[in-house]
Amino acid sequence: MAKAKCTAFWGHDGKALADFYAAALGWEITETYGETAAMISDGTTKYVFYTAESFKAPDWPADELVFHLDLTFDDVTAAERRLIGLGATKPAHQPGGKHWTVLRDPSGQPFCISAAG
Repeated sequence: MAKAKCTAFWGHDGKALADFYAAALGWEITETYGETAAMISDGTTKYVFYTAESFKAPDWPADELVFHLDLTFDDVTAAERRLIGLGATKPAHQPGGKHWTVLRDPSGQPFCISAAG
């Protein structure tokens, strides 16, 4: 049986993406790899973010997503404002109705936020 060590993400600026998700999740940057990559963790889960010069964000919803993050918050409205303040954007297409909200991280990758519970 295996255990997953971490999940890796690519974007135009891996360090900036790590900064965004560390702030979004309230986690810490635990390792950096020069100027091109950084790891964040809450002590149990790890995400590493890499710079990829050829990175192209998906043209969602036209492109299918390979994967995306779903984040939950006690106060979704406040979280949305905070995440947009950190550099997220909110696309016009919102298929989740009252169940979830789609945002795009600074690399253009969609992620969803919803109420905890």
